[in-house]
Amino acid sequence: MNIILLSGGSGKRLWPLSNDVRSKQFIKLFKNNDEYESMVQRVYRQITTVDAEAKITIATSRSQASAIKNQLGEKASICVEPCRRDTFPAIALAAAYLHDELGVDEREAVVVCPVDPYVDNSYYEAVKTLQELAEKGSANLTLMGIEPTYPSEKYGYIIPESGENVSKVKEFKEKPDMETAKKYLLQNALWNAGIFAFKLGYLLDKAHSMISFEDYRDLFKKYDTLKKISFDYAVVEKESSIQVLRYSGDWKDVGTWNMMAEVMADKSKGKAILDETCQNTNVVNELNIPVLCMGCKDMIIAASGDGILIADKERSGYMKPYVEKIETEAMYAEKSWGTYTVMDVQPGSMTIKISMKAGEKMSYHMHSEREEVWTVVSGKGKAVVDDREKILCTGDVITISAGCKHTVEAITALDMIEVQIGNEISAADKTKFQRK
Repeated sequence: MNIILLSGGSGKRLWPLSNDVRSKQFIKLFKNNDEYESMVQRVYRQITTVDAEAKITIATSRSQASAIKNQLGEKASICVEPCRRDTFPAIALAAAYLHDELGVDEREAVVVCPVDPYVDNSYYEAVKTLQELAEKGSANLTLMGIEPTYPSEKYGYIIPESGENVSKVKEFKEKPDMETAKKYLLQNALWNAGIFAFKLGYLLDKAHSMISFEDYRDLFKKYDTLKKISFDYAVVEKESSIQVLRYSGDWKDVGTWNMMAEVMADKSKGKAILDETCQNTNVVNELNIPVLCMGCKDMIIAASGDGILIADKERSGYMKPYVEKIETEAMYAEKSWGTYTVMDVQPGSMTIKISMKAGEKMSYHMHSEREEVWTVVSGKGKAVVDDREKILCTGDVITISAGCKHTVEAITALDMIEVQIGNEISAADKTKFQRK
């Protein structure tokens, strides 16, 4: 299978564990063999269980690429969007990437899926069937619709011509009110979950008809000029040759804490104590201090360096407009080399804990407005400052002045405390270089 996984989102609905850098698909609340795993790790595992030869490309924003590399390593290819431009530009860029960078033939079928449903392996068996249908070429587009388990106002609907397993599509409907949703179900309607397949050449032709570009690299350069438009509006709803595959297995959209609580592996994670009077309450605590819950009923409690949420489960689905009013920098992020956690912020300084995986290294870079002081807490590494190398061991302290090019490589797992000092401390103050 050729699969494009769409991994975007700004992480507002699972605050405070999610943010612009760490979206919901990277939070480790599921389990595999007693080890916690994230949504993106679970999805990758499920796809490769169904098809060990699957070629998976993740279309994502620049801010999330490091987290994907951290959690999947080099297993999946990544197509990075220079900026956010909705699903049609993202899929067009990924299609050009498959063709021009990975050498996928235009006659091959490609399936596009979101990265964040909670499903069992039968879902990806159906995705495999979806690709096979697209390969036959009986329709330009083949969708997979979710058989509804109840009338819902949260999803758009696909109205098929029949209730058969594979049917031509009659029409599409926007999110309805409850009474209209009930009427749709009487017409064998399916939830539109944004899953579709096509031959690669079809999508490239569509992209070229709407965007003037030469190839993947040219499209990447002009990406910020593209119109923001969804794939549904740009392609699906204008296509006359379209069919839908009915999927009737388990499917959950875990876009809110209320839904996440239904599928997370444990009722609580982290330092949490719930007394015997608590009912239907979930706690996720990433802080190094305990949370005590007494008499809590139907609640979600989530705590991280970004903030603390205490909410009724049903009400937690309405938190987005309130979270958008909260302006804080991300206090935790996963990078390709490990993780960083902001420990303290003061005028003129920021203190960060850096944890690097053995064998990984940072980019060779420079800061113009700040100096950094590294203290090695544990492990062994190698620092390079202006091309001069120094072995780092537990207890070593090294100062990098503003304007000095530097990097560090973890020989073993390496923990350091980094103190950034300067009047202007900003993530934008970073210039990368190639080492000679």
